[in-house]
Amino acid sequence: MDRLEAAKVFVTIVERGSMVSAANALDMSRSMVTRYLSEMEEWSGARLLHRSTRSLSLTPAGEQVLDYCHRLLELANEVPAVSHAAVAIPRGLLRISCSQFLAHQILAPVVRQYLASYPQASVNFHVSSQTVDLVAERIDLAIRITNELDPNLIARRLGECESVVCAAPSYLAARAAVLHPEDLTQHNCLTYSYFGDVMWRFYQADVAAKQAQALNSDPKLNQGQAFNVPVNGNFSANDSMVVLNATLAGEGIAMQPLWAAKPYLDSGQLVPLLTEFMPQSLGVYGVYQSRKHMQPALRVMMDMLVAYFASLKS
Repeated sequence: MDRLEAAKVFVTIVERGSMVSAANALDMSRSMVTRYLSEMEEWSGARLLHRSTRSLSLTPAGEQVLDYCHRLLELANEVPAVSHAAVAIPRGLLRISCSQFLAHQILAPVVRQYLASYPQASVNFHVSSQTVDLVAERIDLAIRITNELDPNLIARRLGECESVVCAAPSYLAARAAVLHPEDLTQHNCLTYSYFGDVMWRFYQADVAAKQAQALNSDPKLNQGQAFNVPVNGNFSANDSMVVLNATLAGEGIAMQPLWAAKPYLDSGQLVPLLTEFMPQSLGVYGVYQSRKHMQPALRVMMDMLVAYFASLKS
């Protein structure tokens, strides 16, 4: 039995004064109205109406049930309003898993803006370079940088992570020049072990690709020859910030996210290498548990991250 519908029918019978009028108002057959009334009386365990050929009147039990039905329908009408408000206003705790670099360099300004805009919301970072179990760790959103995302995951592409090959002047001073990707095989390359291989991938930046990149379009549409270079070195780490610090110390050559390296490139602490070639970029993804009933906090945070990553390219 649909108790909400039965309550609606009972209230309409009382308001309209007859079963026929209620049936017309509800666009329902009289037999269906009678059935709902009978089920309402069975639910309440009492006779609700005095019925005669000309009129209807409430029994004492009917008066009490009518009050309950009005309250039930009022509560039901409030549900869409609560749902609409939740869509507009993020609230509650949002747990985000990400690497140390992303937490410090990328997510921090977005989270500050998010918390300032939505004072009823809060954020907790789960900082780790490892892949986490979203359910076991109670993670709402995991940020992953990869080109090999598991197709079974539910994810939204947030942006793109461009890379740069660089080294400190102190490392380059006494070593052979790096003019071609294959020259890297003769150098100490510091690697980010989380990616699971020591192959750096490049595309030759031809004129068309450079023009596409300058126009903020997709440079992959105009890429030239590809190079896959196996690199070796005496140091690796599963955290990009650790690799960056070793690079700044002159320990070797690294492929770093452009976001992380740019301040040091601008200051001269790092020197960009192989500028005629484009290191393979990586996708940035937001991974979450379910497409159904996405909480407003998660949806808004991902929208803000998409906008932020787009601003980094402008």
